[in-house]
Amino acid sequence: MIQPDLAAQQDPRLLRRRHTLVVVLTFLTGSADALGFLSLGGAFASVMTGNMVLLGLSTGRGEADLALTSGCAIASFIVGVLAGARVVGSAQPHDPVWPRRVTWALVLELSVFVVFAVVWEVTLHTPDDRVHLALLMLSAVALGVQSSAIQRFGVPGLSSTYLTGTLTSLIAGVAARSPWADLRPKAQVLLALMVGAGVGALVALHLPVVAPALLIVPLGLVIVASARMRA
Repeated sequence: MIQPDLAAQQDPRLLRRRHTLVVVLTFLTGSADALGFLSLGGAFASVMTGNMVLLGLSTGRGEADLALTSGCAIASFIVGVLAGARVVGSAQPHDPVWPRRVTWALVLELSVFVVFAVVWEVTLHTPDDRVHLALLMLSAVALGVQSSAIQRFGVPGLSSTYLTGTLTSLIAGVAARSPWADLRPKAQVLLALMVGAGVGALVALHLPVVAPALLIVPLGLVIVASARMRA
């Protein structure tokens, strides 16, 4: 894997900022997954391994609705990954800590979530299974784009969407008695995912009108902050 510019990577201040922004994106991911699971048909917006299990289970049990929902989420995530990869490109030897194309991809993700927000608000009081499926697909596309954006950093193990490896690495580090400074970033990402899911669940159940803000506000903050990193 191509590593970004070493001089930039050695700047601890920029690395901490990047990690903070990834943590914020992971909070968004948790919120989106909670909304998808609780309000949009019982599938996830980012956890494609979970959706694959749901697809297999629903097929085996003859649950056509869940099979359709999980299958469409997987297909939409793939579309988002492909679109994001086209925008963000691949890691280059002299990349800065936060390449400009990563922000471009996040702007694309934001545009998808804006469409999501409009549809969510317009149809909030007239629920429809087809609309819910469309919303889940939009969310999955957006998080697929986000996944591709984070890959541009070229940092092994860095992700804001698929985090089983992060959990495995954290537990292995604890078993090996690794320094807390090495374990803390992984713990922060995992905590952000759980907090995001918890907040997303509370909002989905008790204040759904503000649910899109859980997606748009954190993403907007990351885009603005990343522009300052490049300045």
